[in-house]
Order: sequence, then C-alpha cells, then structure tokens
Amino acid sequence: MTGVDAIRRIIPHRHPVLLVDRVVEVDPGRGIVTLKAVSGSEPCYADGTEDAYPVGLLLESWAQSAVLLTRWENPNPDVLADKVELITGIRDVVLHAEVFPGDVVEHHVQVVREVADAAILAGHSVVAGRKVLEIGSFTMARRGVEVLRPEGVA
Repeated sequence: MTGVDAIRRIIPHRHPVLLVDRVVEVDPGRGIVTLKAVSGSEPCYADGTEDAYPVGLLLESWAQSAVLLTRWENPNPDVLADKVELITGIRDVVLHAEVFPGDVVEHHVQVVREVADAAILAGHSVVAGRKVLEIGSFTMARRGVEVLRPEGVA
C-alpha cells in the first residue's frame, strides 16, 4: 500500500484538495484501486452539517485516482514543471448511493485506452462492498502548463 507522502510524489494535488488517501493496488497502465476516507472534519463540513459527501468531491477523488494511474510511471508532483491533466469529458455517470462521513470509498479505475497524451478510463467506487458510483467513460488530455496561463503571462 502507498500512502499520502508517496501520492504527493506522483501528482501535484495538496491539502485541502488532495482527495486520495491510499493506493491499495496498482497495475501500471491497466488499473488502480485507491481509498478515500470521508471525514466530518473536511472543509465541506465546516458548517457543522454531516450531509452526504458532495458528488463533485466524490467525482474529483475518483478523477485523482485516474491521474495517479496515468502518472504512475511518469510522476508529475510539480504542475508547473511538466504537463497537466485536463478532463475533456465524463459520460455515463451513475450515482447509486450517497456517501457520508465515516465511509471509506474504494475507487476502481481501469485504462480503456491510452494514446500519446490522451487517455480514456472507466470504473466505479464502492463503500463497504456496495457500489456507490459508476463512471462509464472518463477522458483526459495532457497539455503543457502554458495552455493554462492567460495570454501574455509567462
């Protein structure tokens, strides 16, 4: 198993936006299983509520797992030093159940196809053996960081 320190050496995400806690299993270029422990102390619960974990954060956590998989053999811990992953599409998303503080989400991501600087992935997430999320198709492209800078800014 790989923890947060090792994850930070592979992708540039940091607290409070790093939403993957552990890599349980990885088959580089093929698939990854990661864990995200949902805690009531996360910023989304700052108002004291313990509503369902926001779907956007659940999707982001799965997406970070996808980036981990595609970057496993070519780490990029500094987003300004290399290319960045840009989500180009996400399709056939099904939320089967809500996730709450105290839940540990297990993300499963598989590479469908990877060509040059683009990848298509798919997968699902489970909590305590029950499927909570399905991703039918997740596409991303890797581009130089200069595409993110406003025109005229070096």
